[in-house]
Amino acid sequence: MTARTVSTGLAPRGEEISATGEWTPELEQWLRERAIEAGFDTAGVAPVDAIDSATDSGNSPGRLDAERFAAWVAAGRAGEMEYLKRRDEQGVLLRTGVQVPMPWARSVIVCALNYNAAGPLSIDSAPSGTGWIARYAWSGQVAAAGTNSTTDELVPTDYHDQLLGRLRQVEAAVRERFPCETRCYVDTGPLVERAMAAKAGVGWIGKNTCVINQKLGSWLLLGVVVTSIPVAAGEFQIAADRCGSCTRCIDACPTDALVAPYQMDASRCIAYLTIEKKGMIAEELREPIGRQVFGCDICQDVCPWNRRAPIAVKEGMLARSQMVNPALEWLAGMDAAEFKQWFKGSPVERTRRKRLLRNVAIAMGNSGEPRFGAQLNAWAAADDPVLADAAKWATNRIRRLQAEPLQAAHNEPSIAEGEERAGR
Repeated sequence: MTARTVSTGLAPRGEEISATGEWTPELEQWLRERAIEAGFDTAGVAPVDAIDSATDSGNSPGRLDAERFAAWVAAGRAGEMEYLKRRDEQGVLLRTGVQVPMPWARSVIVCALNYNAAGPLSIDSAPSGTGWIARYAWSGQVAAAGTNSTTDELVPTDYHDQLLGRLRQVEAAVRERFPCETRCYVDTGPLVERAMAAKAGVGWIGKNTCVINQKLGSWLLLGVVVTSIPVAAGEFQIAADRCGSCTRCIDACPTDALVAPYQMDASRCIAYLTIEKKGMIAEELREPIGRQVFGCDICQDVCPWNRRAPIAVKEGMLARSQMVNPALEWLAGMDAAEFKQWFKGSPVERTRRKRLLRNVAIAMGNSGEPRFGAQLNAWAAADDPVLADAAKWATNRIRRLQAEPLQAAHNEPSIAEGEERAGR
Protein backbone atom coordinates (compact mmCIF):
# COMPACT_ATOMS: atom_id res chain seq x y z
CA MET A 1 0.00 0.00 0.00
CA THR A 2 1.08 3.56 -0.53
CA ALA A 3 2.05 5.78 2.37
CA ARG A 4 -0.48 8.26 3.60
CA THR A 5 0.75 11.83 3.84
CA VAL A 6 0.74 13.22 7.36
CA SER A 7 -0.63 16.72 7.22
CA THR A 8 0.28 19.41 9.71
CA GLY A 9 -1.89 22.15 8.20
CA LEU A 10 -5.27 23.24 9.54
CA ALA A 11 -8.34 23.30 7.34
CA PRO A 12 -11.06 25.92 7.90
CA ARG A 13 -13.31 25.07 10.83
CA GLY A 14 -16.37 25.86 8.79
CA GLU A 15 -15.68 23.24 6.11
CA GLU A 16 -18.69 20.97 5.77
CA ILE A 17 -17.94 17.33 6.47
CA SER A 18 -20.25 14.51 5.50
CA ALA A 19 -22.04 13.35 8.65
CA THR A 20 -22.56 9.71 7.72
CA GLY A 21 -21.78 8.35 11.15
CA GLU A 22 -18.53 6.90 9.81
CA TRP A 23 -14.92 8.02 9.72
CA THR A 24 -14.12 9.39 6.27
CA PRO A 25 -10.89 10.99 5.05
CA GLU A 26 -12.51 14.40 5.49
CA LEU A 27 -13.58 13.64 9.04
CA GLU A 28 -10.14 12.26 9.81
CA GLN A 29 -8.61 15.54 8.63
CA TRP A 30 -10.97 17.40 10.96
CA LEU A 31 -9.83 15.11 13.77
CA ARG A 32 -6.16 15.70 12.98
CA GLU A 33 -6.74 19.45 13.24
CA ARG A 34 -8.31 19.05 16.67
CA ALA A 35 -5.40 16.86 17.77
CA ILE A 36 -2.85 19.44 16.66
CA GLU A 37 -4.81 22.14 18.49
CA ALA A 38 -4.61 19.98 21.62
CA GLY A 39 -0.82 19.83 21.35
CA PHE A 40 -0.19 16.63 19.42
CA ASP A 41 1.95 16.50 16.28
CA THR A 42 -0.19 14.18 14.21
CA ALA A 43 -3.10 11.77 14.51
CA GLY A 44 -5.03 9.16 12.57
CA VAL A 45 -7.91 6.72 12.80
CA ALA A 46 -7.58 2.93 12.73
CA PRO A 47 -10.44 0.50 12.14
CA VAL A 48 -10.99 -2.16 14.77
CA ASP A 49 -10.66 -5.61 13.25
CA ALA A 50 -13.10 -8.21 14.52
CA ILE A 51 -11.54 -11.44 15.78
CA ASP A 52 -14.79 -13.23 16.55
CA SER A 53 -14.37 -16.73 15.19
CA ALA A 54 -17.99 -16.68 14.08
CA THR A 55 -17.36 -13.85 11.64
CA ASP A 56 -13.61 -13.98 11.07
CA SER A 57 -12.25 -15.93 8.13
CA GLY A 58 -9.14 -16.89 10.08
CA ASN A 59 -6.64 -14.93 8.00
CA SER A 60 -7.88 -11.38 8.58
CA PRO A 61 -5.42 -8.75 9.89
CA GLY A 62 -7.17 -8.80 13.26
CA ARG A 63 -6.88 -12.56 13.62
CA LEU A 64 -3.24 -12.60 12.50
CA ASP A 65 -2.33 -9.80 14.93
CA ALA A 66 -4.06 -11.68 17.75
CA GLU A 67 -2.20 -14.89 16.97
CA ARG A 68 1.17 -13.11 16.79
CA PHE A 69 0.62 -11.39 20.13
CA ALA A 70 -0.51 -14.62 21.81
CA ALA A 71 2.56 -16.43 20.45
CA TRP A 72 4.83 -13.60 21.66
CA VAL A 73 3.43 -13.86 25.18
CA ALA A 74 3.58 -17.66 25.12
CA ALA A 75 7.27 -17.50 24.18
CA GLY A 76 7.97 -15.58 27.39
CA ARG A 77 9.01 -12.42 25.59
CA ALA A 78 6.81 -10.24 27.80
CA GLY A 79 9.06 -11.01 30.76
CA GLU A 80 7.46 -10.05 34.08
CA MET A 81 5.05 -7.51 32.54
CA GLU A 82 1.95 -9.22 33.84
CA TYR A 83 -0.37 -6.49 32.56
CA LEU A 84 0.38 -7.69 29.02
CA LYS A 85 -0.82 -11.18 29.98
CA ARG A 86 -4.24 -10.26 31.37
CA ARG A 87 -7.13 -12.36 30.10
CA ASP A 88 -10.90 -12.14 30.12
CA GLU A 89 -13.21 -14.65 31.79
CA GLN A 90 -12.91 -16.95 28.79
CA GLY A 91 -9.13 -16.93 29.03
CA VAL A 92 -8.56 -14.75 25.96
CA LEU A 93 -5.68 -12.27 26.18
CA LEU A 94 -7.20 -8.79 26.42
CA ARG A 95 -4.62 -7.26 24.10
CA THR A 96 -5.28 -9.70 21.27
CA GLY A 97 -8.09 -7.45 20.06
CA VAL A 98 -9.79 -4.23 21.09
CA GLN A 99 -13.21 -5.87 20.97
CA VAL A 100 -12.25 -8.50 23.52
CA PRO A 101 -12.70 -6.08 26.46
CA MET A 102 -14.79 -3.53 24.50
CA PRO A 103 -17.25 -5.24 22.14
CA TRP A 104 -18.68 -1.85 21.13
CA ALA A 105 -15.36 -0.59 19.75
CA ARG A 106 -15.27 0.16 16.03
CA SER A 107 -12.27 2.50 15.68
CA VAL A 108 -9.24 3.82 17.53
CA ILE A 109 -8.00 7.40 17.33
CA VAL A 110 -4.22 7.42 17.66
CA CYS A 111 -2.53 10.70 18.62
CA ALA A 112 1.25 11.09 18.54
CA LEU A 113 3.38 13.63 20.39
CA ASN A 114 6.98 14.32 19.45
CA TYR A 115 9.23 14.39 22.54
CA ASN A 116 12.61 14.84 20.86
CA ALA A 117 14.49 17.29 23.07
CA ALA A 118 17.63 19.20 22.15
CA GLY A 119 20.52 17.33 23.69
CA PRO A 120 23.13 14.64 23.14
CA LEU A 121 22.44 11.06 22.13
CA SER A 122 23.14 8.15 24.41
CA ILE A 123 25.71 6.89 21.89
CA ASP A 124 27.66 10.18 21.93
CA SER A 125 30.78 10.52 24.06
CA ALA A 126 29.88 11.55 27.59
CA PRO A 127 31.66 12.69 30.75
CA SER A 128 33.15 9.81 32.71
CA GLY A 129 31.07 8.41 35.52
CA THR A 130 27.72 9.45 34.07
CA GLY A 131 24.58 7.42 33.45
CA TRP A 132 21.80 7.65 30.90
CA ILE A 133 18.11 8.32 31.46
CA ALA A 134 15.81 7.72 28.50
CA ARG A 135 14.94 10.87 26.60
CA TYR A 136 11.21 10.75 27.31
CA ALA A 137 11.94 10.85 31.06
CA TRP A 138 13.74 14.21 30.87
CA SER A 139 10.35 15.95 30.87
CA GLY A 140 9.47 18.87 33.11
CA GLN A 141 7.53 22.10 33.28
CA VAL A 142 7.74 25.50 34.91
CA ALA A 143 6.41 25.34 38.45
CA ALA A 144 2.92 26.74 38.79
CA ALA A 145 2.51 29.96 40.75
CA GLY A 146 1.82 29.36 44.42
CA THR A 147 3.54 25.96 44.58
CA ASN A 148 6.18 25.07 47.14
CA SER A 149 8.99 25.03 44.57
CA THR A 150 11.95 27.00 45.92
CA THR A 151 14.07 27.01 42.76
CA ASP A 152 13.76 28.19 39.20
CA GLU A 153 14.34 24.64 37.96
CA LEU A 154 11.67 22.80 36.01
CA VAL A 155 9.54 20.44 38.05
CA PRO A 156 9.20 16.84 36.82
CA THR A 157 6.29 15.69 34.70
CA ASP A 158 5.07 12.32 33.48
CA TYR A 159 4.10 11.87 29.83
CA HIS A 160 1.10 9.78 30.87
CA ASP A 161 -0.47 12.83 32.49
CA GLN A 162 0.62 15.18 29.72
CA LEU A 163 -0.86 13.04 26.97
CA LEU A 164 -4.04 12.18 28.84
CA GLY A 165 -4.93 15.85 29.29
CA ARG A 166 -4.48 16.44 25.57
CA LEU A 167 -6.43 13.28 24.73
CA ARG A 168 -9.37 14.49 26.80
CA GLN A 169 -9.56 17.57 24.60
CA VAL A 170 -9.68 15.42 21.46
CA GLU A 171 -12.24 13.11 23.04
CA ALA A 172 -14.45 16.07 24.00
CA ALA A 173 -14.35 17.43 20.43
CA VAL A 174 -15.35 14.04 19.00
CA ARG A 175 -18.19 13.54 21.46
CA GLU A 176 -19.45 17.05 20.83
CA ARG A 177 -19.67 16.29 17.12
CA PHE A 178 -20.99 12.73 17.36
CA PRO A 179 -22.88 10.85 20.10
CA CYS A 180 -20.60 7.88 20.68
CA GLU A 181 -18.91 5.67 23.25
CA THR A 182 -15.27 6.50 23.99
CA ARG A 183 -12.36 5.48 26.22
CA CYS A 184 -8.99 7.25 26.56
CA TYR A 185 -5.74 5.41 27.27
CA VAL A 186 -2.04 6.20 27.56
CA ASP A 187 -0.17 2.88 27.89
CA THR A 188 -2.89 1.50 30.15
CA GLY A 189 -5.45 0.29 27.62
CA PRO A 190 -6.10 -3.31 26.59
CA LEU A 191 -4.63 -2.83 23.12
CA VAL A 192 -1.28 -2.63 21.35
CA GLU A 193 -0.86 1.08 20.61
CA ARG A 194 1.90 0.76 17.99
CA ALA A 195 -0.19 -1.70 15.95
CA MET A 196 -3.06 0.78 16.01
CA ALA A 197 -0.68 3.63 15.08
CA ALA A 198 0.45 1.73 11.99
CA LYS A 199 -3.13 1.03 10.95
CA ALA A 200 -3.99 4.69 11.54
CA GLY A 201 -1.21 5.85 9.18
CA VAL A 202 0.69 7.62 11.96
CA GLY A 203 3.80 5.70 10.93
CA TRP A 204 5.15 2.26 10.23
CA ILE A 205 6.52 -0.20 12.78
CA GLY A 206 10.28 -0.22 12.31
CA LYS A 207 12.68 -3.09 12.72
CA ASN A 208 13.32 -1.77 16.24
CA THR A 209 9.55 -2.23 16.88
CA CYS A 210 9.10 1.54 17.34
CA VAL A 211 6.60 3.56 15.32
CA ILE A 212 8.47 5.69 12.78
CA ASN A 213 6.96 8.69 11.02
CA GLN A 214 8.63 9.86 7.84
CA LYS A 215 8.64 13.50 8.97
CA LEU A 216 8.83 13.18 12.75
CA GLY A 217 11.09 10.15 13.22
CA SER A 218 10.44 7.74 16.09
CA TRP A 219 10.61 10.00 19.14
CA LEU A 220 6.86 9.62 19.54
CA LEU A 221 4.59 9.09 22.52
CA LEU A 222 1.20 7.58 21.71
CA GLY A 223 -2.22 8.08 23.21
CA VAL A 224 -5.45 6.49 22.00
CA VAL A 225 -9.18 7.12 22.11
CA VAL A 226 -11.27 4.03 21.46
CA THR A 227 -14.60 4.96 19.84
CA SER A 228 -17.81 3.31 18.67
CA ILE A 229 -17.66 5.19 15.34
CA PRO A 230 -17.06 2.79 12.43
CA VAL A 231 -14.57 3.46 9.64
CA ALA A 232 -15.88 3.76 6.09
CA ALA A 233 -14.88 0.63 4.18
CA GLY A 234 -11.79 0.91 2.01
CA GLU A 235 -11.12 4.53 2.88
CA PHE A 236 -7.79 4.29 4.71
CA GLN A 237 -4.37 2.82 4.02
CA ILE A 238 -1.52 2.03 6.35
CA ALA A 239 1.84 3.79 6.14
CA ALA A 240 4.46 2.16 3.92
CA ASP A 241 7.45 0.46 5.56
CA ARG A 242 10.53 2.55 4.76
CA CYS A 243 13.16 0.67 6.75
CA GLY A 244 14.48 -0.95 3.59
CA SER A 245 17.61 -3.06 4.06
CA CYS A 246 18.80 -1.06 7.09
CA THR A 247 19.65 -3.10 10.19
CA ARG A 248 21.40 -0.42 12.29
CA CYS A 249 19.02 -0.88 15.24
CA ILE A 250 19.42 -4.64 15.29
CA ASP A 251 23.20 -4.39 15.04
CA ALA A 252 23.40 -1.76 17.79
CA CYS A 253 21.26 -3.47 20.44
CA PRO A 254 23.73 -4.45 23.22
CA THR A 255 21.57 -7.24 24.65
CA ASP A 256 20.38 -8.73 21.34
CA ALA A 257 16.79 -7.97 22.32
CA LEU A 258 15.91 -7.43 18.66
CA VAL A 259 15.92 -11.11 17.80
CA ALA A 260 14.88 -10.48 14.19
CA PRO A 261 13.58 -7.56 12.13
CA TYR A 262 10.35 -6.29 13.73
CA GLN A 263 10.67 -8.76 16.62
CA MET A 264 11.71 -7.92 20.16
CA ASP A 265 12.29 -10.14 23.13
CA ALA A 266 11.25 -7.59 25.73
CA SER A 267 12.75 -9.70 28.52
CA ARG A 268 16.20 -8.80 27.12
CA CYS A 269 15.49 -5.13 26.37
CA ILE A 270 17.45 -2.65 28.50
CA ALA A 271 14.34 -0.52 28.93
CA TYR A 272 12.54 -3.52 30.44
CA LEU A 273 15.52 -4.56 32.55
CA THR A 274 16.05 -1.12 34.09
CA ILE A 275 12.39 -0.18 34.55
CA GLU A 276 10.08 -3.18 34.70
CA LYS A 277 12.37 -5.95 35.91
CA LYS A 278 12.22 -6.52 39.65
CA GLY A 279 14.88 -8.32 41.61
CA MET A 280 18.24 -9.34 40.22
CA ILE A 281 19.16 -8.82 36.58
CA ALA A 282 20.77 -11.86 34.93
CA GLU A 283 24.55 -11.53 35.08
CA GLU A 284 25.04 -12.07 31.36
CA LEU A 285 22.92 -8.96 30.69
CA ARG A 286 24.62 -6.62 33.18
CA GLU A 287 27.69 -5.80 31.13
CA PRO A 288 25.66 -5.02 27.95
CA ILE A 289 23.49 -2.62 29.96
CA GLY A 290 26.45 -0.24 30.03
CA ARG A 291 25.61 3.08 31.64
CA GLN A 292 21.85 2.96 31.15
CA VAL A 293 20.13 3.57 34.49
CA PHE A 294 16.57 4.18 33.27
CA GLY A 295 15.39 3.02 29.89
CA CYS A 296 17.38 2.93 26.66
CA ASP A 297 17.49 5.02 23.48
CA ILE A 298 20.19 3.18 21.52
CA CYS A 299 17.99 1.64 18.82
CA GLN A 300 16.43 5.05 18.17
CA ASP A 301 19.71 6.97 18.39
CA VAL A 302 21.14 4.97 15.48
CA CYS A 303 18.00 5.15 13.32
CA PRO A 304 18.59 7.21 10.14
CA TRP A 305 15.02 8.51 10.28
CA ASN A 306 15.90 10.39 13.48
CA ARG A 307 18.80 12.34 11.97
CA ARG A 308 16.47 15.17 10.98
CA ALA A 309 13.76 14.60 13.58
CA PRO A 310 12.37 17.98 14.65
CA ILE A 311 13.07 19.28 18.14
CA ALA A 312 9.96 19.50 20.27
CA VAL A 313 9.38 22.42 22.62
CA LYS A 314 6.11 21.79 24.44
CA GLU A 315 4.94 22.98 27.82
CA GLY A 316 4.92 20.01 30.13
CA MET A 317 7.54 18.18 28.07
CA LEU A 318 10.52 20.50 28.47
CA ALA A 319 13.92 18.87 29.03
CA ARG A 320 15.36 19.05 32.54
CA SER A 321 19.09 19.54 32.17
CA GLN A 322 19.87 17.49 35.28
CA MET A 323 18.47 14.38 33.58
CA VAL A 324 20.97 14.54 30.71
CA ASN A 325 24.07 12.44 31.44
CA PRO A 326 23.48 12.51 35.22
CA ALA A 327 26.49 11.82 37.42
CA LEU A 328 26.28 8.36 38.94
CA GLU A 329 27.58 9.72 42.25
CA TRP A 330 24.72 12.23 42.33
CA LEU A 331 22.13 9.52 41.77
CA ALA A 332 23.79 7.20 44.28
CA GLY A 333 23.85 9.88 46.97
CA MET A 334 20.11 10.57 46.88
CA ASP A 335 18.21 9.67 49.99
CA ALA A 336 14.46 9.03 49.89
CA ALA A 337 13.61 12.72 50.26
CA GLU A 338 15.94 13.80 47.46
CA PHE A 339 14.67 11.05 45.18
CA LYS A 340 11.16 12.33 45.77
CA GLN A 341 12.25 15.90 45.10
CA TRP A 342 13.81 15.08 41.74
CA PHE A 343 11.56 12.30 40.49
CA LYS A 344 8.09 12.52 42.04
CA GLY A 345 5.70 12.94 39.13
CA SER A 346 8.36 11.73 36.70
CA PRO A 347 8.49 8.43 34.78
CA VAL A 348 11.58 7.56 36.86
CA GLU A 349 9.36 7.42 39.95
CA ARG A 350 7.87 4.25 38.48
CA THR A 351 11.09 2.29 38.85
CA ARG A 352 11.47 3.47 42.48
CA ARG A 353 14.64 4.31 44.30
CA LYS A 354 15.53 0.71 45.13
CA ARG A 355 15.66 -0.39 41.50
CA LEU A 356 17.33 2.83 40.37
CA LEU A 357 20.18 2.20 42.82
CA ARG A 358 20.53 -1.35 41.49
CA ASN A 359 20.88 0.10 38.00
CA VAL A 360 23.35 2.74 39.18
CA ALA A 361 25.49 0.02 40.79
CA ILE A 362 25.64 -1.88 37.49
CA ALA A 363 26.51 1.32 35.60
CA MET A 364 29.27 2.03 38.12
CA GLY A 365 30.70 -1.40 37.49
CA ASN A 366 30.62 -0.90 33.75
CA SER A 367 32.40 2.45 34.11
CA GLY A 368 35.52 0.67 35.35
CA GLU A 369 36.26 3.59 37.69
CA PRO A 370 37.84 2.69 41.08
CA ARG A 371 36.49 5.89 42.67
CA PHE A 372 33.12 4.16 43.03
CA GLY A 373 34.66 1.48 45.26
CA ALA A 374 33.64 3.00 48.59
CA GLN A 375 30.00 3.39 47.56
CA LEU A 376 29.86 -0.11 46.11
CA ASN A 377 31.41 -1.58 49.26
CA ALA A 378 28.78 0.15 51.36
CA TRP A 379 26.01 -1.21 49.15
CA ALA A 380 27.56 -4.70 49.22
CA ALA A 381 26.87 -4.73 52.96
CA ALA A 382 23.33 -3.40 52.56
CA ASP A 383 20.24 -5.22 53.81
CA ASP A 384 18.77 -5.19 50.29
CA PRO A 385 20.03 -8.45 48.74
CA VAL A 386 19.42 -7.23 45.18
CA LEU A 387 21.47 -4.06 45.67
CA ALA A 388 24.18 -5.99 47.52
CA ASP A 389 24.42 -8.52 44.70
CA ALA A 390 24.66 -5.78 42.05
CA ALA A 391 27.32 -3.95 44.09
CA LYS A 392 29.47 -7.06 44.50
CA TRP A 393 29.22 -7.77 40.79
CA ALA A 394 30.15 -4.15 40.01
CA THR A 395 33.18 -4.28 42.29
CA ASN A 396 34.46 -7.40 40.53
CA ARG A 397 33.70 -5.84 37.15
CA ILE A 398 35.82 -2.78 37.98
CA ARG A 399 38.68 -5.02 39.09
CA ARG A 400 38.52 -6.93 35.83
CA LEU A 401 38.46 -3.76 33.75
CA GLN A 402 41.37 -2.32 35.70
CA ALA A 403 43.36 -5.51 35.20
CA GLU A 404 42.84 -5.69 31.44
CA PRO A 405 45.46 -3.03 30.48
CA LEU A 406 48.00 -4.63 32.82
CA GLN A 407 47.30 -8.04 31.35
CA ALA A 408 47.58 -6.66 27.82
CA ALA A 409 50.91 -5.02 28.67
CA HIS A 410 52.15 -8.27 30.22
CA ASN A 411 51.22 -10.18 27.07
CA GLU A 412 52.85 -7.64 24.73
CA PRO A 413 56.11 -9.16 23.38
CA SER A 414 59.35 -7.31 24.04
CA ILE A 415 61.40 -5.93 21.15
CA ALA A 416 63.78 -8.86 21.40
CA GLU A 417 60.92 -11.37 21.45
CA GLY A 418 59.34 -9.65 18.50
CA GLU A 419 62.54 -9.82 16.46
CA GLU A 420 63.01 -13.47 17.40
CA ARG A 421 59.47 -14.30 16.23
CA ALA A 422 60.16 -12.49 12.98
CA GLY A 423 63.22 -14.62 12.44
CA ARG A 424 65.75 -11.81 12.73
